[in-house]
Amino acid sequence: MEHKSVMLDELKEIVGEGGWREGQDIARYLEDPRDRFHGLSQLVLLPKSTQQVAQIVSLCAKNQIRIVPYSGGTGVVAGQLSTEDQDYVLLSMERMNAIRDLALEDGAIIVEAGCVLADIQSAADEVGMMFPLSMASEGSCQIGGNLATNAGGIQVLRYGNARDLCIGIEAVLPDGSVLSELSPLRKNNTGYDLRHLLIGSEGTLGIITAATLQLKPKNPETTTVFCGISKPEDAVTLLRQLRMELGDVLSAFELLSNIGLQVLQEKFPEERQPLGSAFEWYVLIEAAGDKGLRDNLEGALGNAFESGLVLDAVIAESYAQQEALWRLREMMPEANRLAGAICNSDTSVPISQIGNFIDKTFAAINAIDPALTVNCYGHVGDGNIHCNVFPPDGMNKQEMLKTQAEKIEAIRMCINETTAACHGSISAEHGIGRLKVADLERYGNAAKILAMKQIKSALDPHNIMNPGVFF
Repeated sequence: MEHKSVMLDELKEIVGEGGWREGQDIARYLEDPRDRFHGLSQLVLLPKSTQQVAQIVSLCAKNQIRIVPYSGGTGVVAGQLSTEDQDYVLLSMERMNAIRDLALEDGAIIVEAGCVLADIQSAADEVGMMFPLSMASEGSCQIGGNLATNAGGIQVLRYGNARDLCIGIEAVLPDGSVLSELSPLRKNNTGYDLRHLLIGSEGTLGIITAATLQLKPKNPETTTVFCGISKPEDAVTLLRQLRMELGDVLSAFELLSNIGLQVLQEKFPEERQPLGSAFEWYVLIEAAGDKGLRDNLEGALGNAFESGLVLDAVIAESYAQQEALWRLREMMPEANRLAGAICNSDTSVPISQIGNFIDKTFAAINAIDPALTVNCYGHVGDGNIHCNVFPPDGMNKQEMLKTQAEKIEAIRMCINETTAACHGSISAEHGIGRLKVADLERYGNAAKILAMKQIKSALDPHNIMNPGVFF
């Protein structure tokens, strides 16, 4: 006990006054956004430099003190929470929030891991460029966490995941050594690309401290459209037709259901249905490109209307109207939370399987209990569909969690089984964390999991980096 106390004091000395939290001051670091877990860590360290992170990790490695990285706290699979042991030290990157450099000739920005995503977007905007990674939590999530989970968001269709936008990385490895490869090189074939090993590793192989990110040119014209359609299969067909007619100008293509809009409007009555009539399904489309794009998009939508793919549509006439349409999508996760969703999935399937997946999921959940309500929505352009299931009328989430846990597990498993049958993934963009460890073991490829364990053992032999995640 005395040895442990001495070690904790040494860790506090590394970060200095104002660089650590304990007691009542760490309550917010222990919260789960979906209220399913509670962290147990008793000490939060807030380093302000890569050197401090290296000193912390080195000391923890020597004394086998386990570390849980924390980056914004928006993760929904408990990757940022120590739920196993109160002796785990939580390492928050929030004070490492500097933009180190803007390399405009290289089309790059170098940022520290604690930078909030929206701040990076703003910095790019100020120099006439854009950083296209975008998601509902961008006002609070941090880029280190985005990279550690290989976050996706709403513009993967055109710009890719976080991995695709990262061209350099700096990280502290489990022994305290610093990997520094922040050069904006686009070609570098000199062995294993450790950047891609760290991206998506959820803090199990090291602590990302900084990254070099790609900037993209701004598009002169952006057009946002909200369409009513009959079924998810029509969304897939419409996506294919628009891409064939317009080329690579679609930056977002989101699927929403009328059930989802009803949930949203119940919790946020000020948000209005954009169309004159309600439809079973909707797509929110954003296209960005050169001047004249809107005319081309209107022509392509006209063809879709004539063929019966699109039943009704509205085109945003101003930035304010664009924002209003996007709120319908971006506020959906919060509406689901407020409505008491008992089950949330982060599924990806081949785009061609989206309609099949949704139909089979609805049928399977209806067979469990026809009184349940299901809200499916997500990113058509990358096959990422989120399924949220709500209790029957007259029953709330807490009641069902207490009295029908087996039914909730059956719902979760039927979504996973349908995902597997459609050749999909149980984790599209949120990660595995601690929530989906058993699911990874059940649905993951055995050879891949063995290789992951061997890599983990080689780089982190004492298992100090976010233990409990993946395995």
